[in-house]
Amino acid sequence: MKRCLPILTAVLCLLNGCSQQEDKRLKVGMELKYPPFEMVDTNGAPTGVSVDMANGLGKYLGREVTIENIPFDGLIPSLQTHKIDLIISSMTATAERAKTIDFSDPYLKTGLCLLVGKNSSIQSIQDADQARKTIVVKRGTTGDIYATDKIKNAHVLVLDEEATCVLEVVQGKADGFIYDQISTYENWKRNEDTTRPILKPFREESWAVGLRKGDDDLRQQVNSFLKDFKAKNGFDELGDKYLKDQKEAFRKLGYPFYF
Repeated sequence: MKRCLPILTAVLCLLNGCSQQEDKRLKVGMELKYPPFEMVDTNGAPTGVSVDMANGLGKYLGREVTIENIPFDGLIPSLQTHKIDLIISSMTATAERAKTIDFSDPYLKTGLCLLVGKNSSIQSIQDADQARKTIVVKRGTTGDIYATDKIKNAHVLVLDEEATCVLEVVQGKADGFIYDQISTYENWKRNEDTTRPILKPFREESWAVGLRKGDDDLRQQVNSFLKDFKAKNGFDELGDKYLKDQKEAFRKLGYPFYF
């Protein structure tokens, strides 16, 4: 039995060493279905604004980054069960979400807007919230949360995919789709013949990094990174890399841009 102890100790040390090395990886959760922020390239590799941010954070912290592709409504449960270390997925910091997770300082400002049919008479969220109208939202988003709390008269249809929500408007099955500014603009550009964007936000929002409750050390590190990244014009570079056309379009429309 004594002869077995050194072997057992070596095995345990090896296993512990592997675990410690694994723990050094920064596991970042995001849903890779939200271009140009979270998406995959032609080879299926993660890319986009949030991916570059995550890699920048990993470099800042000296930790290898692993991107975990998780459906948006599964991100917070994955964080709570330690499957990921943090969330960088265009997530709005809301009071409701702050009950279950912590947030970093905000890094981007946006707002909820409407995509409506091209010939629709709707000009505002009040126009959309009328009897016999249908408003579509993507499950788990702040559009979904807003509709649950604020839409009182229109029928609310909750779907799992952004593209399906857009299709409802394109086909005239829904009167409006509640989503964020940049996506509303992008979805309109892809469907100019059948849709119209109302880009002035009816509710302003801020995006932030999501962290586990009580993970204060990592939250402080993330905040330090965001401050440093902004000071070094990192966000401006990401905007020029992924959102150059949108920045120019928003400037012409008179809307402030994100970062």
